Amino acid sequence: MSQLVQHASRQLTELVRGELRLAQAEMKEKGKHYGLGAGMFGGMGVVGFLMLEALVAAAIAALALALPVWAGALVVAAALGALAAVLAMTGRKQLAQAAPPAPEQAMAGVRADVAEIKESAHR
Repeated sequence: MSQLVQHASRQLTELVRGELRLAQAEMKEKGKHYGLGAGMFGGMGVVGFLMLEALVAAAIAALALALPVWAGALVVAAALGALAAVLAMTGRKQLAQAAPPAPEQAMAGVRADVAEIKESAHR
């Protein structure tokens, strides 16, 4: 009987180790894909930023047809500044609504559960 228990224990240990090796290999493969995907998104961000710079240059060039180049650049810079101000104010408002960062509703639920358990234990 003890040999059967030892054999079963050894098989269970080997099974668990095999499953852990499989999980490790799977996570390694998924990690490669996540890394490549993140790199692609990073590249997309750089190329997208360059595209926006080209659009700004095109807007300045278009305004330069009617105004001096410096005035076209000034108009585009003012428009971008106004957009940046709107984004900053909107972002600040969103951050204020998110404060504090603690999950208050979940913590209140846990406190209520603990109080209920304590009350049940005293009965």
